[in-house]
Amino acid sequence: MSITGGSRSVWFILAIFIIVCLNTTLKFISKSKSYVSILSSFESRLMALENSIIPVHKQTENLQRLQENVDKTLFCLDHVISYYHVAKDTDKIIREGPSGRLDEYLACIAKIQKAVEYFQDNNPDSPELNTVKVRFEKGKEQLEAEFRALLTRYSKPVPPILILDAIGGDEELEGEVTLEHLPEAVLQDLICISTWLVEYGRNQDFMNVYFQIRSNQLDRSIKGLKEHFRKNSASSVLPYSPAVQTKRKDTPTKKAPKRPGTIRKAQNLLKQYSQHGLDGKKASNLTPLEGKDDNMDVEIDSYIHCISSFVKLAQSEYTLLTEIIPEHHQKKTFDSLIQEALDNLMLDGDNIVTSARKAIMRHDYSAVLTIFPILRHLKQTKPDFDSTLQGTAASTKNKLPGLITSMETTGAKALEEFADSIKNDPDKEYNMPKDGTVHELTSNVSAFITRGGCVRVCVADSFIFFPETSSSASSYSSEFSRRLLSTYICKVLGNLQLNLLSKSKVYEDQALSAIFLHNNYNYILKSLEKFELIQLVAVTQKKAESSYRELIEQQIQTYQRSWLKVTDHLTERNMPAFQPGTKVEIHTRTLKFFLYRGFLQGFNDGLEELCKIQKVWAIPDKEQRDTIRHAQKRLVSEAYRAFLQRYANIAFTKNPEKYHKYTPEQVEEMIEKLFDTSA
Repeated sequence: MSITGGSRSVWFILAIFIIVCLNTTLKFISKSKSYVSILSSFESRLMALENSIIPVHKQTENLQRLQENVDKTLFCLDHVISYYHVAKDTDKIIREGPSGRLDEYLACIAKIQKAVEYFQDNNPDSPELNTVKVRFEKGKEQLEAEFRALLTRYSKPVPPILILDAIGGDEELEGEVTLEHLPEAVLQDLICISTWLVEYGRNQDFMNVYFQIRSNQLDRSIKGLKEHFRKNSASSVLPYSPAVQTKRKDTPTKKAPKRPGTIRKAQNLLKQYSQHGLDGKKASNLTPLEGKDDNMDVEIDSYIHCISSFVKLAQSEYTLLTEIIPEHHQKKTFDSLIQEALDNLMLDGDNIVTSARKAIMRHDYSAVLTIFPILRHLKQTKPDFDSTLQGTAASTKNKLPGLITSMETTGAKALEEFADSIKNDPDKEYNMPKDGTVHELTSNVSAFITRGGCVRVCVADSFIFFPETSSSASSYSSEFSRRLLSTYICKVLGNLQLNLLSKSKVYEDQALSAIFLHNNYNYILKSLEKFELIQLVAVTQKKAESSYRELIEQQIQTYQRSWLKVTDHLTERNMPAFQPGTKVEIHTRTLKFFLYRGFLQGFNDGLEELCKIQKVWAIPDKEQRDTIRHAQKRLVSEAYRAFLQRYANIAFTKNPEKYHKYTPEQVEEMIEKLFDTSA
């Protein structure tokens, strides 16, 4: 019979109680000898009882210890046996994978991992170790596959409209646009998997998977934006341009180039002055003095947007990456992630530079206009680029500076050669406008110095375009910049003026030569005024505006002299001189002859000839055209009216209508039709 711990305690308490009672009793009976014998007898019995209880107590303790050992042994045995069943118990979950139950799957993997550790420590040669190792590797592969599947399934290109909102700073949008690449639940699963793979899986392959998938989506996002521009190039809406510091607005655009890489020539962007110019009713669809924003190629505008989009998307990708990828692997993974998109952007930039260089070799300097707005935007964006690429490899960081240098070199070469080419542009008779309108060279030069702000907004930011400056030009003051730019523009305009004078000599008619110079000078002045460059020119030439106006007025006066052969017939100085004593009959007969054959006939023939010739000439500027017509009408009609009044009472012929063909009003109507091919 076993004595439990509770029974043993009762016995001890009972013994103590008896001893206490006996001691108390002895005190009362100590005085009595009769009680001595009783107490002695009782004491002996108590000792006998104690001797019998102590062995029982010790036996009970031993039995209890044995029972605890048995329980522990059974528990340990069950625990060890469970490791042998882990492979079987986790087989179904491992086979089905972690999709939809990641927490349960990770708990299952933890069991397998503990089994691996047990067998490695206690029975490394057992076949069960290989079994659980295989199962563990299978589970790890499933987690890697789930990481890839989640990332692939939920990684989508960012829509172009959302990108434009993110980079556009639309005032209608409240706060900054946030690009959310993955749903929150998916993001948390990816974080759990990546944490486990790094901590327990000893695996970094998933980082390669991550940058490959996200790199592809980054590149697709930018390509999608380019395609968006291509599809909408012919529409009436142009998205916000980051090259212009204004909010996004609707702006008319031109038709897209037929193929990527095509750079439209300036003569296509700024067509030759038509017969109806800046304010004419039949002006060209592409007016010569359009601003740079209206004329910017879809290709250029698209590239500028892609540059800004890359910075914004890369920053967003880095934010996402820091949540999933371990800290000491983030910079390297990010460097790999952005390579494809960055390389494609740099390749597009190199293609633009290459196309410009080829055009320059063909002496088509207008092609370099594509570089200026892009270069300016690259320089403005460079601080953000540098900040975004911080921590990446040196080769990655140097890609943008390399493109900038390439564009600067090409721009410098183009500017230098362009100025020289103007002076040396050949005088080709077949290339001269027959109607005396603006020459193609003038329109191209005006386009070059106004479109894209090649001198106002781009060159001003970088003196390296000019061979007179060095790499330390950034230390120059803004005033030096203005002087430098002004000097360059004046050099270009001076060369153009000399060339126009040379070209004007091709015309045999001096009046047409004057109309040609007038149109070109007026076009140059209006271009400078429209694009607010006249103030910049005045830095070098104080009286630039007044000088052009004087040149224009000189050509108008030269043209007006062509009408002298008409009005001279109406002046008295051409009357024949009579000697004193000449008979009145002879005087009257001679006067009639001059009236018949001289004055009116010469006036009529000259008027008809000039109107026929000058009708096909062109003055595109409506204001100038009206001014010249009005002045000419006034001069001719006043002289004609005075002539008719002076000789109104002289009957010089029986058929006056034969010579008096036109009334003053009809003369004015004929002059009003000058410079109007539609009349």
